Amino acid sequence: MTAEVPARAVPGMRGPDAERKRDGSRSSLVWDVLADVIAARVAQSGRTALDIVDVGAGTGGFAVGIASRGHRVTVVDPSPDALAAGRRRAAEAGVTLTEVQGEAVDLPALVGEPGTDGTSADRGADLVICHNVLEYVDSPDAALAAVARVLRPGGTVSVLAANTVAAVLQRALAGKYAEALAMLPGTGSSSTFSSSAGQAPSVARRFTLPELTALLERAGLRVGDAHGIRIFSSLLPGAGADVAAVEALRELEDAAASCPPLRDIATRLHVLGHR
Repeated sequence: MTAEVPARAVPGMRGPDAERKRDGSRSSLVWDVLADVIAARVAQSGRTALDIVDVGAGTGGFAVGIASRGHRVTVVDPSPDALAAGRRRAAEAGVTLTEVQGEAVDLPALVGEPGTDGTSADRGADLVICHNVLEYVDSPDAALAAVARVLRPGGTVSVLAANTVAAVLQRALAGKYAEALAMLPGTGSSSTFSSSAGQAPSVARRFTLPELTALLERAGLRVGDAHGIRIFSSLLPGAGADVAAVEALRELEDAAASCPPLRDIATRLHVLGHR
């Protein structure tokens, strides 16, 4: 895990903290984007405490960090072990998370749907975090449709997913040309997914940016900003040996994250969708 890129200070999520340091450079830009989303929603709604759902929350890195800023965070995960790990992490940070065991597709039943006018204040979410989830669900379309149903008007979903293009590039650079060829978008193998009932998938899906934006649009959401996460660092495994090089790489990653030709080859793609 490479070092973290320092965050800019924004209302609602100020500066780096222990949670962000554990998450590393892969997520520091995502933290900054979420900070901007949260700050904008606070200003728009007039509420200082937002209702945020982290689906597939894992051990709660994002959830705990956001809850520590006074927001109400519900974590949804099918794994009781992941929920228990998140609970311990929250206890260490002195915050409380609402835990729900379940799948993304069941979000409307698990957290409730807002009224059409957004007046059901105790139901729905201002922000849904959907990171590293679409790769593993049975149906990405169904999962995002469920997310869209729980978003309040003006709410946002943050999607983070593995990039097909990066996987092709990494395999080609490693000399695994047959694997790279099989994974090319349009060959039928770029989003390979295999699982059986009660078992973890053997191969996760990957997505191109057009595929992710199409998923959001089919869910009835307006596509927002897109960023590439870890464009160069995954291709330069020895870059962390020199402190000056690490700092330079941080700056390069930040600058390139929204530059389309480079963004589109990042290890992971981060895209916002707005209701």
